[in-house]
Amino acid sequence: MFDFSFLVSALTPISLLLALGGVIAGTVIGALPGLTATMAIAVLVPFTFVMPPATALITLGAIYTGAIYGGAYAAILLNTPGTPSSIATTFDGFPMAKNGNGDLAMTLACLASVIGGLVGAFCLMLLAPPLATVALSFGPIEYFWLAIFGLTLIASLDEGSTIKGLIGGCIGMLLAMVGVAEVGGDIRYVGDMQELLGGIDVVAALIGIYCIPVIIDLAANATPHLKMPEKVRGYRLFEALGYLRRGKMNVVRSSLIGTVIGILPGAGGSIAGLVSYSEAKRVSPRRDNFGKGEPDGVVATESANNATVGGGLIPTLVLGIPGTPPDAIILGALLVQGIRTGPTLFSDQSAIVYTFIWGLILATLIMLPVGLVIGRYAFKTIISIPKTVLVPSVAFLTILGSFAINNNAYEVQQMVVLGCLAWGLARVGFTASPIVLGIILGPIAEHGFVQGYLIGGAKGSILAQFFGRPISLGIIAFIILGLLYPYIIRRRAARRAAQTQ
Repeated sequence: MFDFSFLVSALTPISLLLALGGVIAGTVIGALPGLTATMAIAVLVPFTFVMPPATALITLGAIYTGAIYGGAYAAILLNTPGTPSSIATTFDGFPMAKNGNGDLAMTLACLASVIGGLVGAFCLMLLAPPLATVALSFGPIEYFWLAIFGLTLIASLDEGSTIKGLIGGCIGMLLAMVGVAEVGGDIRYVGDMQELLGGIDVVAALIGIYCIPVIIDLAANATPHLKMPEKVRGYRLFEALGYLRRGKMNVVRSSLIGTVIGILPGAGGSIAGLVSYSEAKRVSPRRDNFGKGEPDGVVATESANNATVGGGLIPTLVLGIPGTPPDAIILGALLVQGIRTGPTLFSDQSAIVYTFIWGLILATLIMLPVGLVIGRYAFKTIISIPKTVLVPSVAFLTILGSFAINNNAYEVQQMVVLGCLAWGLARVGFTASPIVLGIILGPIAEHGFVQGYLIGGAKGSILAQFFGRPISLGIIAFIILGLLYPYIIRRRAARRAAQTQ
């Protein structure tokens, strides 16, 4: 476990060089709207087949962790999440940039990502076998309630109406039902359009719903989308460290949330960032500033989504069940290398596994200087680019990203249509995040509900199946709290205001 001979194996020049290259490549790809961490690993994984197993895994881990962090660049500077994991980063990251604190937001995102990544990696090293058993206790019912929990959180965090947030989540779930049903094979909402049989691609939907409205607004408004700071303030590293020191519990809590949620197959960084953001807002004395440029919001989401890297690898390595889509590709690379995952992996092939984990820790540390340097120049570049260049560049990347997923031009059309729909809904008060989370969580909720319903029907008690399991009851309690929390806060605020008058 803490055998430092494995650390020495990870410190070879070739491993460090590949870790550095992987972090840079992952960060750049993750920063481009539409080019996700999954795509980055999928494109580069064939190059690792000729490498030794430990070196190949270090390279893939570096690309993965760099891409998850890189999504913060577009989220903060363009209000378009570079990866699904950085959806919640847009809530406070872009407002910080609009307020002239984009450089501080970039540095905070980098520091929080490094801390979250280290927490996830050390949990992977220390707690992999016992924590993996947590994932086994989650059945289809628990995944259904977990998906509903994610939807209620995003609705309650919506800065507008909670009802509109819930409606937006339902719109997303309806979009997720287009095509052939995962369970039963029913064809839904397709009509005569055979291209919709495969459903709506999640990444194409994400790109369209977040990027197209931004492109339209950028083109429609002549003023710069970000204001130039009065003076160049560098990295603002000490200022960012001060925020982290004051909010150390936020960092630790969010990193642990990200690790635990990463363990649950199918959950991933988007849910982890959302839950950690919700919890940070709930306990913060500055909760009214969230959504307006609160640094703690950026810290919470970025530390959580990078912690899912280590957390997601726990079920991947111990159970052979990928925790996130990038983990599925890493699992395939493991099989190509002849490595069998399972509970005995950490004993039978400990040299490969622990060298990989130490390499992941080193890659996360390398991300600190790389992220600070790239972040500083990305901030300067994005601010100084004129809109006549920025708008067509972002538009080209959205088309490229949506086409490159499956080399399917029809998915580009999906992206444009959904983007225009999202822009229209935004005019009447519906934000993008509930719709996107509905699309992401819809298949998880549907799969869990149908399986639970069938199991309950076979046992003769459907209600007991959904409401009689301890973990399910705990999640239901959090769902109720998430729905009631905004009203509780508003009533407390009204009571304080009445007392001060």
